[in-house]
Amino acid sequence: MKRIPLAIPHMGGKEMDYIKKAFAENWIAPVGPNVDLFEEKVRDYTGAEFATATSSGTAAIHLALQLLDVTQGDTVFCPSFTFAASANPIHYQGAQAVFIDSELETWNMSPIALERALLDAKQNNQLPKAIIVVHIYGQPAKMTEIMALAKAYKVPIVEDAAESLGSLYQGVQTGTIGDIGIYSFNGNKIITTSGGGMLVSANEAWAQEAKFLSEQAKDPAPYYQHEKIGYNYRLSNVSAGIGCGQMEVLQERINQKRLIFERYKEGFTRYMETFSNFPRITCQQEIAGTFSNRWLSTIQMEGVHPLQLKEALDAAGMEGRLLWKPLHLQPVFQKNRFFAEDPNVNISNAQRLFESGLCLPSATQMTSNEQHRVIQTVAKFLIQAGESK
Repeated sequence: MKRIPLAIPHMGGKEMDYIKKAFAENWIAPVGPNVDLFEEKVRDYTGAEFATATSSGTAAIHLALQLLDVTQGDTVFCPSFTFAASANPIHYQGAQAVFIDSELETWNMSPIALERALLDAKQNNQLPKAIIVVHIYGQPAKMTEIMALAKAYKVPIVEDAAESLGSLYQGVQTGTIGDIGIYSFNGNKIITTSGGGMLVSANEAWAQEAKFLSEQAKDPAPYYQHEKIGYNYRLSNVSAGIGCGQMEVLQERINQKRLIFERYKEGFTRYMETFSNFPRITCQQEIAGTFSNRWLSTIQMEGVHPLQLKEALDAAGMEGRLLWKPLHLQPVFQKNRFFAEDPNVNISNAQRLFESGLCLPSATQMTSNEQHRVIQTVAKFLIQAGESK
């Protein structure tokens, strides 16, 4: 049987029309009508006022920190339970990431831990230049509490919505709630441009500056002149064409992702109700007032290490992936500060999530029969694990 992947690109059929147009008109460089149209489509879909297409989501975060004047000696708060790309641009700027623990409802940045970190920073006269909030696996963070703290301490918010395009917080698209938002269109995201990203903001000056910096910061002169350091961060017109086609199927992909999640939830619930020794499985919550695109379907298990289940899936030709290893536990960030939600416990929430959770196959091409095979494989492993105790 063919291997069932975790998440792979899923073309809708219209992408080639835009790509062929780019070739026919010789718009191959990182400028052109597809780039403009892709930015327009993202603005229209999300409600963002301004959008700048970039070569990656990481590039968009880097530009956001540039716009906020993050520099040597500054600190930026970032969740620990996320991919390293959320934090790496902080260090590109010579600043230091301060890692914030998760809360266990949404698995996102804990407002309790954030408040402790902000209070400590204020007392030490070193408030962060920015707070990066990540909507992990597509589930929106508790933005009301986080935005209130940011406002109280006058710290701007960068929303890392790399995984959450199409997710809503109180009816508002993630990425458009904070001061600056970013999206990723990497190959495994809910839609893709192969590689690519987008910076969005309600601040027109920031959007224009982001575009200027992404194009090597070339001054308007009859020769090459540069007063600032720039970057080659612009998205190509060909890749943007893929994005234009992908935007046409975004809502369909969200519906498919949510259906995959519901099948998993219903399947595991049936097993828990049938077998008394079946380990308890919980899923990432979609709390009141939020709508998740369910980018990846994830589970937590009690009494079983997720690496064992991942190996069982691998043996059955299915791709699973452990949840994000907390950044404060990564060797590269071992000297960075970390604020736990509860400083009186030995294991943080972020570490508990990592040590008990797994991402299950979530590709939108997966058939219901293939997903049934995944559910059966997981259930068989967990039943055997329960019987062996």
